[in-house]
Amino acid sequence: MPGLYFEDFHDEQLFRHSITRTVTETDNVLFSTMTMNPAALHLDHHYAATETEFGKPLVNSLFTLGLMIGISVHDTTHGTTIANLGMTDVVFPKPVFQGDTIRVETRVLGKRRSKSRPAAGIVTFEHKAYNQRGEEVASCTRQAFMHARGAETVEV
Repeated sequence: MPGLYFEDFHDEQLFRHSITRTVTETDNVLFSTMTMNPAALHLDHHYAATETEFGKPLVNSLFTLGLMIGISVHDTTHGTTIANLGMTDVVFPKPVFQGDTIRVETRVLGKRRSKSRPAAGIVTFEHKAYNQRGEEVASCTRQAFMHARGAETVEV
């Protein structure tokens, strides 16, 4: 299913995404090492067990952020987004660990037509991620630059 166009979104629209994802140790190790993050908090089981309050490695929070937004794509912006314009208010109220299963909800906070490109618009999303216990583990506000329906017929 392709994503939605600018006109298809409305304020307070809520998406409860059906895709979920269980985070693996491989996800965490690969993401942390590919992004040059050597923090023992993510990679060293002994360190995490003996030197942290968590007792086990934390999943890299930037992986959690990417997963949260990625899960939302199928229902919202797949094939209809031009670009992400920014993310704000990023928070991680609870840690994510290997074996946690993440589900995501997305709410449309608002939208406006682009002033410089009338064949597109900006949609503001609020994403929230939850673990299998229903605890919120991440949230952010994201602005996406979206194609408008019938954009090819709009004169610029």
